[in-house]
Amino acid sequence: MTTSATSGTGPTENSMRRALKRARDGVALDVAEAAVLLQARGADLAGLTASAARVRDAGLEAAGRPGVITYSKSVFIPLTRLCRDRCHYCTFVTVPGKLRRAGHGMFMSPDEVLDIARKGAALGCKEALITLGDKPEDRWPEAREWLDAHGYDDTIAYVRAVSIRILEETGLLPHLNPGVMTWTDFQRLKPVAPSMGMMLETTATRLWSEPGGPHHGSPDKEPAVRLRVLEDAGRSSVPFTSGLLIGIGETYEERAESLFALRKVSRAYHSIQELIIQNFRAKPDTAMRGMPDAELDELVATVAVARHIMGPSACLQAPPNLVDSEYERLIGAGIDDWGGVSPLTIDHVNPERPWPQIEELTERSRAAGFSLRERLCVYPEFVRRGEPWLDPRLRPHVAALADPATGLALPDAPVQGRPWQEPEEAFTAAGRTDLHASIDTEGRTGDRRADFDEVYGDWEALREAAAPGMVPERIDTDVRAALRTAADDPTRLTDAEALALLHADGPALDALCRVADDVRRSAVGDDVTYIVTRNINFTNVCYTGCRFCAFAQRRTDADAYTLSLEQVADRAQQAWDVGAVEVCMQGGIHPDLPGTAYFDIAKAVKERVPGMHVHAFSPMEVVNGATRTGMPVREWLTAAKEAGLDSVPGTAAEILDDEVRWVLTKGKLPAATWIEVIRTAHELGIRSSSTMMYGHVDQPRHWLGHLRTLAGIQRETGGFTEFVTLPFIHTNAPVYLAGIARPGPSVRDNRAVTAMARLLLHPWIPNIQTSWVKLGTEGAAEMLRSGANDLGGTLMEETISRMAGSSYGSYKSVRDLVAVAEAAGRPAKPRTTLYGDVPEERQRAAEASDGHLPDLLPVLD
Repeated sequence: MTTSATSGTGPTENSMRRALKRARDGVALDVAEAAVLLQARGADLAGLTASAARVRDAGLEAAGRPGVITYSKSVFIPLTRLCRDRCHYCTFVTVPGKLRRAGHGMFMSPDEVLDIARKGAALGCKEALITLGDKPEDRWPEAREWLDAHGYDDTIAYVRAVSIRILEETGLLPHLNPGVMTWTDFQRLKPVAPSMGMMLETTATRLWSEPGGPHHGSPDKEPAVRLRVLEDAGRSSVPFTSGLLIGIGETYEERAESLFALRKVSRAYHSIQELIIQNFRAKPDTAMRGMPDAELDELVATVAVARHIMGPSACLQAPPNLVDSEYERLIGAGIDDWGGVSPLTIDHVNPERPWPQIEELTERSRAAGFSLRERLCVYPEFVRRGEPWLDPRLRPHVAALADPATGLALPDAPVQGRPWQEPEEAFTAAGRTDLHASIDTEGRTGDRRADFDEVYGDWEALREAAAPGMVPERIDTDVRAALRTAADDPTRLTDAEALALLHADGPALDALCRVADDVRRSAVGDDVTYIVTRNINFTNVCYTGCRFCAFAQRRTDADAYTLSLEQVADRAQQAWDVGAVEVCMQGGIHPDLPGTAYFDIAKAVKERVPGMHVHAFSPMEVVNGATRTGMPVREWLTAAKEAGLDSVPGTAAEILDDEVRWVLTKGKLPAATWIEVIRTAHELGIRSSSTMMYGHVDQPRHWLGHLRTLAGIQRETGGFTEFVTLPFIHTNAPVYLAGIARPGPSVRDNRAVTAMARLLLHPWIPNIQTSWVKLGTEGAAEMLRSGANDLGGTLMEETISRMAGSSYGSYKSVRDLVAVAEAAGRPAKPRTTLYGDVPEERQRAAEASDGHLPDLLPVLD
C-alpha cells in the first residue's frame, strides 16, 4: 500500500477493525497496521484515541505524575537565521542581504541573546531554546567572516560560548537545536546544555533525493544522516528531543516507518526524552505555499498511533499554537506535554502562530481532567537519573530549578546566574583502597555493575544489531596461492588473499606463521624487545558505557577509585627507582575530571621524575580533554605536549569499523574521530602505538579493514611505534555476560591475527607486540613464533585486564619476560618507548630490582 497521507483510497473495513482491536488489546503493531490506523477517522479515530489515552495514563501513573500534563516556560532565541539547507517550506531561514537590510548581524550578538534571556528570567522562564540554521558558514561567506571576526572556529563554538554566558549570567537552562551534529559536537555541547534536539521529520528518502521534494538540495535533511544524529545523542547520553513533521508529502506507510525508526533509537539508547508530532502549515513566500495544511484529524491520528508505538513511558508533545485551540482533542489522543511556551518571545519558526497564554492552557487542560505542571527543558526522568545524563558542571544549575522529589520545575525557584566551572577537588583520592593489590587474589566485589541493565542500552536491540556482523563469510580464494604471495612480497596481498589467510587453519596456519616469522626475522632480527614500564590507571570512574569493559565503575560502586596527583607522582617515582623508562597512564572518563586535568597529570610526573617518558591518554581521553576545555584537538595536544606528554597509546581503537564499534561501545568515539586524533598527534611529532581488540562480535573481514586502515595512516605519517594485539577478555565483559559476544578469540585466531599483522603492516610498522597479560607466558611465546617481536612491558601493576577477568597477573619481572623470549628460542633486549637503546644507568637499576616494585602504594594514605 502506498496511499498518500493526503489523498487516495483508504484501508478496508476489515483491516481497520483488525488493527483497532490489536491496538485496543495492547498487541504490538507492525508498520502495515500502523499505516492503517493513521487513516482512522470518525468513530474509528475515537476508538483509536481512547486506547491511546489509556496507554498514556498508565505511563503517567507509573512515572508518579498521574493526571499531569507538562510544559516548559521558555524564551526562543534565534541565534542565526542563516542555513546551508534549502527546505521548501521554511520561513525561518533567510539570506545575508535581508539581514543587513533589516539592520541585523549574521548572528545575534551575545548582548542581544542575554537581553532576551534576562527578560525571560525576570518572567520566571527557565529554558533558553536556542534555534539556528545548519552550519551556515559552509554556505555563506558572511557567516564565516562573522565567526572569524569574533574568534570562533565554527558555529558550534559560538553556541557553546553563548550557552555558558546564559548559564552564568541569567540562570536559564539552554536547550540546543543547532541541527545536524557530529559525535564530537555532542561532546563539545553536552557540558553546557542539559538537553538538545533535532526533528527527524521523516525517513522518506525520496522527499530528500528527488527534485521537487521538500528537502531536495538540503544536505542535512537526508534521513540516514538525521538518524545517525539521534544515535550519536544516545551514545553520548544526551537527553534528546525529536519528532515528525507530518503532511509534507509522505505516505502513511512512510509516516509509520518514521515512527518505528524513532522507536528503534529510543529502545536502543533510552535517550529520546520526548517526541514532537508537528503538523505542516503552509506559509506564503515558500515553494510549498500551495500545499494543503495537515488536517487536525491527521495530527490526532498520528499522535494516537505514536502513543501506541512508543508505549506508555514515552513523552509526546504537540505544539499548542498550531492547532487552533483544539487542545482537548490532542489530550484525548495521548499527548502528555505542550512543549515550550513563551510569555515573551514569538515562535520564530511559525511566527504567524502566537503562543497560547499559559493561563488558557491551564484552564483547557483542567477541563480535560488534567493539571498543568511546569517542567525544565530536560525531562524529569533524566533529572532524576543524574549521571551520565547530566554533566557535573550543569548539576548545580539544574538542581537550583528542579524539584528533587519529582524532577519537575520548582515554579517559584529564583532564576539567577550561577558559575559554570570545572568541578573542584577532581584529584581527591578516593575509593577501594585495596583494589590495586588484591585484584590478583580476591578480584572484584562482583562480576557486573549494579546498573548493568540500564547503562549499556537495550540488550535485545544490541543483539539484533550484532547478528549481521557475526555471520562468517565463505572464502573461495586459494590459500596456497595466497601463501606464495605472502612469502614472495606481503605488500602484494590482495584483500581476497588476506581474508583467505586470516581464515587459515591446520597446516595452512602453520605455514602462514612460518612465513610471518621469516618476514619478522628479515625486518627486525631475532631480538625480543620489552620495556620496563609502569601502568598507572589514575581512575576507573567512567560513564562512557563501553560494553566490553569491566574496568569502568560509577563513583558510588564498591570497586571505584581515583588517585590524587601526588599519588600519581609517587607511583612514577617508585617505578623510576626500579629501572622504569616509561609510565603508561590511562583512566576512565570521570565526569568530574576537568579537561586540563590531563595536563596536570603529565606535569606531576615530569616535575617528580624529569627523565620519565610519559606515554599517556588514549584518543578518547584526548577528545574528552579537548571538548571539556573547548579547545580544538590540535591545540589541546600541543598544550599536553608542553605539559610533558611524550607519546600516546593507540588504545580506544577496538575495531575501526563502526558496524562493530557501536555494538562494542555505547559512547566511545567513532572510528573517524580516532583516526583524526592519531593523525593530528603524529603531525605534531607525538608518536603513538596502534592496537586492535578482537574476538568478540567481529569477523576476519573486520580485522582486515582495521589493519589496512592502520597501514594507510602509517604510510602518511610514520608515527606508529608498534602494533599491539589485544585479545578480548570475556569473563566479566558486559557484552559477553549479556550473551552477545563470543568468549574471546581462539588460539587459531590469535596466531592468524599476529601473523597477518606482521604481513599486512610490513614494512610500515616493523614492531608487532603480543600481550602477555592477556595470553599468558605460553601464549605469548607462541605469538613470538608467529611473527611478533615485542612483549610489551613489565606493567608493575595492571587493573584493566584483571578486572575483565584475565588470570595472568598484573606484572612481570624482567626475568619473567626474558624467560618468555627464551621459551620462543630468542634473545631478549630492553627498549625505550620509541624502540631506542636503554641507557646503561636504567639497565643497571632494572637488573638490581628485576623491574619489580618492593611494594604497591595504597590508593588511600
